[in-house]
Amino acid sequence: MAGESGILVLAEHQAGQLIGLSKELLGAARRLADTIGQRVTAVSFGAGAADAAKEAIAHGADAALVAESADLDEYRNDAWTAAFTAAAREVNPAVVLMGQTAVGRDLAPRYAIRAGTAVAMDCIDLAVQDGKLVMTRPVYGGSAHAQYTSRTLPQVATVRAKSQEPLEPDPSRQGEVRQLAVDVSGASSRVVARQEIKAEGLRLEDAKVIVSGGRGLGSAEGFEALNELARVLGGAVGASRAVVDLGWAPITLQIGLTGKVVTPELYIAVGISGASQHLAGITGARTVVAVNKDRDADIFKVARYGAVVDWKPFLPALVEACRKLKA
Repeated sequence: MAGESGILVLAEHQAGQLIGLSKELLGAARRLADTIGQRVTAVSFGAGAADAAKEAIAHGADAALVAESADLDEYRNDAWTAAFTAAAREVNPAVVLMGQTAVGRDLAPRYAIRAGTAVAMDCIDLAVQDGKLVMTRPVYGGSAHAQYTSRTLPQVATVRAKSQEPLEPDPSRQGEVRQLAVDVSGASSRVVARQEIKAEGLRLEDAKVIVSGGRGLGSAEGFEALNELARVLGGAVGASRAVVDLGWAPITLQIGLTGKVVTPELYIAVGISGASQHLAGITGARTVVAVNKDRDADIFKVARYGAVVDWKPFLPALVEACRKLKA
């Protein structure tokens, strides 16, 4: 990695507090940097960036850059691309890491184009071999994994949530926090409105248990039984795309290639056939339990446990059994 050196991490934050994925990125960056004997630099934008920078150092960064211009408070692709490019120009990194978030999905390819390099999206593993970063990402709807390296530097990757382990924060860690001088006043895009969709209970991305429903439920009323099981297990409720398209569940609950990618310890799929785009969203689930009266449903191919039954009599019995076990 001659010339360029070190790892630059986009440290996203909310009101000065790092999001969980940024902590995971810093943990991954620290492990990679220790392997190759280089430094980790975090960069944060907008109000609260200085507080996020201090937290980033506690989570593994050696140094941090901050740009607290009001023009960077909200994500605007042209402004953030200019600011991140300026940060990368100052650090001259060999590796750039961003989260597979709404920001990272848009910013990473934009930055890569300006840097004249490539980007690997939605990576689930990062390793160093022969001085190069090897980036692993799912392909073919999650049915296989492909490994990538880049002939050009910096090597850029976005990383899937829950695929990396964060470090235990060490408040005693010391690192330099520097202000980044960047002028983004000429950015033409602007945020004209923002609509916040409030989700009740656990976020799907954070849930250890997810009970998910598909078209086999027959109607939106079937989700009442799923909600009850989720409450007993302390989990969250998800849905397949077919259910969302039918209007039985909001799009915020959609799991799959075009929805959310989840990594629960337990995933219970009720009335879900197992389309490839849905399976792509649950590849990180530790244990899959399938409930479907069609014994040939593809969901059974990925399930550790399966019940070939009608869900209507089965689910209440399962809820009662879970209540007794918890008691």
